[in-house]
Amino acid sequence: MTTKTTHHSVKAPKNASGTDRAMPLVHQHAREIQPFGKINKLPIALDEHACAASVELLNQILADTMTLRDMYKKHHWQVAGETFYQLHLLFDKHYDEQVELVDALAERIMLLGGISIAMAADVAETTFIRRPPRGREEAPVQLSRLLEAHEIILKEARTAARQAAEAGDDGTNDLLVSEVIRTNELQVWFLSEHLVDVPMVHAD
Repeated sequence: MTTKTTHHSVKAPKNASGTDRAMPLVHQHAREIQPFGKINKLPIALDEHACAASVELLNQILADTMTLRDMYKKHHWQVAGETFYQLHLLFDKHYDEQVELVDALAERIMLLGGISIAMAADVAETTFIRRPPRGREEAPVQLSRLLEAHEIILKEARTAARQAAEAGDDGTNDLLVSEVIRTNELQVWFLSEHLVDVPMVHAD
C-alpha cells in the first residue's frame, strides 16, 4: 500500500511592514529618542535638577576616564626598557580596572536618566587630559603622563562627590568615592613607586 504524502507550502510570516521576518531591515533612520543633555526622569526618588547636575559631572569624568583607559593600552603596547615586563603587565592591569570604571560611570549616567558620552570623537572634544603623541615615548614620560591624568580625574571626582552628597545623590557619591577615587589613588601609588630613584643592587 502506497501512502501519499501531501506537501503544503508554508508562507514565511510577515512583519508589520509586510516583509519576511527573516529579512533584515537595514539602512533605517529616525529621530533620536532622547537628545544628549536631556534628562528622562526615572522614579528613583531624586530631584531632576540633582540628576542633571550629576550627569554633567559624571560625563566629564567618564570622558577623562576613557582617555586614561586608552592611554594605558597605548603605553602597554609601546613601553620599552629594562622595566618592560613589569610595566607591560601593570599597564594592562590598570587598563582592565579603568574599563570597569568606564562601564560603572556610563551606567550611572543612564540610571540618572541622562545620556552617557560614548564615541571617541566626543571623548576627544570633552576630555581635559592632554593628548599624547602618536609616537613611542620613554617609560618615565609614560608614567608622568598617566600620573597627570590620574590627578585630573581625582580632582574632578572629589568635587563631584561633594556636590552629589550635598544634592542627596548618594548613589553617585558612593560610586565616586568607593570606586573612582579609591581605584585611581591605588593606581597612582603603583605608578609613582616606579619613579623613585633607588639602586637595584647596591645600597648607597
